[in-house]
Amino acid sequence: MKNLPFKKSKEMSIGVELEYQLIDPISFNLVSRAKDLIRNISASKYSTLIKPEITQSMIEINSSIHTSVKDLYKELKGVHDFLLIQSKKLGIRICGGGTHPCRKWASGKIFPTKRFKNKSHLYRFLSKRSTVFGFHVHIGCLNADDALYLTHALARYVPHFIAISASSPFYEKTDTGFDTTRITDFNSFPTSGVIPYLLTWSEFSSYFYKMKKVGIVSTMKDFYWDVRPKPEFGTVEIRVCDTPLTIEKVIMITAYIQTVSYYLLHERPVNISHNLYNFYSFNRFLACRYGLESQIIDPHKMHYQSITDDIKETISKIQKYTKKLNTSKYIKQITQDVENKNNDAQILKDIYKQYGSFSKVVHEQCKMWEKNSARSKK
Repeated sequence: MKNLPFKKSKEMSIGVELEYQLIDPISFNLVSRAKDLIRNISASKYSTLIKPEITQSMIEINSSIHTSVKDLYKELKGVHDFLLIQSKKLGIRICGGGTHPCRKWASGKIFPTKRFKNKSHLYRFLSKRSTVFGFHVHIGCLNADDALYLTHALARYVPHFIAISASSPFYEKTDTGFDTTRITDFNSFPTSGVIPYLLTWSEFSSYFYKMKKVGIVSTMKDFYWDVRPKPEFGTVEIRVCDTPLTIEKVIMITAYIQTVSYYLLHERPVNISHNLYNFYSFNRFLACRYGLESQIIDPHKMHYQSITDDIKETISKIQKYTKKLNTSKYIKQITQDVENKNNDAQILKDIYKQYGSFSKVVHEQCKMWEKNSARSKK
C-alpha cells in the first residue's frame, strides 16, 4: 500500500486556527449570525482567513503561515481589528473562551455547507453539542518521519497545553469544578482522543487507508485526535487548547508550543514507547479538572509532580531554543502565569465570584477580546 504523501514545510513554521463566539449584545447569549458575517466580509482581503464553523454561532480565524510569533501577532491583530468593525456594523459582539456558560446545544443551527450537513447527519446531537471553541496550533515539519515523532512526543506535554489554555469552567449555567469542559464534548466522538500507537509512516498510511476504505474517514480532518499529523499541510496540529480570551494569550501559548516542538525535534528527548501512553488519559483528565493546580504522573519516573513544576522544568530545558525562535518574551509571560497559577479559567471564575452573573461573565469576555488584553484582570 502506498504511503500518504507528505507536503514538506519549513521547519517550525506556525499557523493557528481560532474559533470564536458570536454574542447577542443585549442578552449576551450565543447568536446564530455567522452567515450574515461571512456574507458581509466576502469581498474583503480577510475573507480567506475568516471561515464558518459547524454551527452558526461560531466563526473560525485561520492564520497564514509564519515563521515567527511576532509576525503571527501582527496578522491576528489586523484580523481582530477588522472583525471588531464588522461585528459593530452587524450589531453583534465577539469573545474568546472555550464554552459559552449558558449555551443551549439543542438551539444550535448547523452552517449549511455540504461537509457540515454530512457531519450533522452522522453525529446528530453531537454536532450541535460541539458548539465549543478551540484553538489549534500547526507546527511545520520537514518530513513525515519528523511529523510522526513529534505527534507522539507532544503527548508528554498535552497536560501543559490544556492547563495553560483552559478557559471553559462553566457549562449550562453551572460551575463545573473543571478548568476546561470543552474537551469533554469531543470525548464522545469515535475518532477523538489519542492517535493509535503507529511508529512508522508506512504503518500510519496503512491505518489511514483502512479507515478510509471502510468509510470511517474521508480525510485527515475526520480524525479528532488531540495531536494529529496533517500531511496535506506538512504540519503537526495540536488541538487540545481552549480559545483564549485575548490574542495576547494566543501568542504566548503558540510560542510555548513552537519552542517545545523545536526542542523535541532537535534533541529527541522523549522515548516513544507504550509507557508514554500509560497515564495519558488520566493526566489529560487531571489537567482538565485542576488546570494549573494539577498534579500529573511522570510516565517514566512513575510519580506525581505538580504541573507547574513540570512546566517550569520544561521551560528551563527549552531556553536555548527561545533565543533561536525569538520567543523569550512570551515564554517569560507564560512563566509568570504558571507561577501565579493564573489561567483564563481562573479569570472567568473570579469574574463570576465578583458579579454572580453568567451574563456579566460573557460581557467581560467581550470587553477583554475587544481590548485584546486580559492582563489588567490579574
